[in-house]
Amino acid sequence: QVQLVESGGGLVQAGGSLRLSCAASGRTFSNYLMGWFRQAPGKERGFVAAISRYGVRTYYEDSVKGRFTISRDNAANMVYLQMNSLKPEDTAVYYCAAAYSSTDYRIVGSYDYWGQGTQVTVSS
Repeated sequence: QVQLVESGGGLVQAGGSLRLSCAASGRTFSNYLMGWFRQAPGKERGFVAAISRYGVRTYYEDSVKGRFTISRDNAANMVYLQMNSLKPEDTAVYYCAAAYSSTDYRIVGSYDYWGQGTQVTVSS
């Protein structure tokens, strides 16, 4: 079992920044590819970013490229999502997720464990 707890969400004006954190506990953190997903009201949960087990590779959804940065600290069992130049359309609940087998990091079903989510609201 892996337990994931997100933090760092909140209300921010358009153009502002937030840094989300995800604390992991349980099994060996470096065994897992880590991802961030988001879900806006009335929409399906969608991929935002992912990072390989040792942070060598990162992946982003097109709309966040150049604005969001995913990173991880395996010694601290943490993964982060730095979000800059936020837009109202970034408003959603953001979820941290862990995948033991990274067949397709963009798909919800590839992930084995999920956090409870943290709300991000961007006002215009």
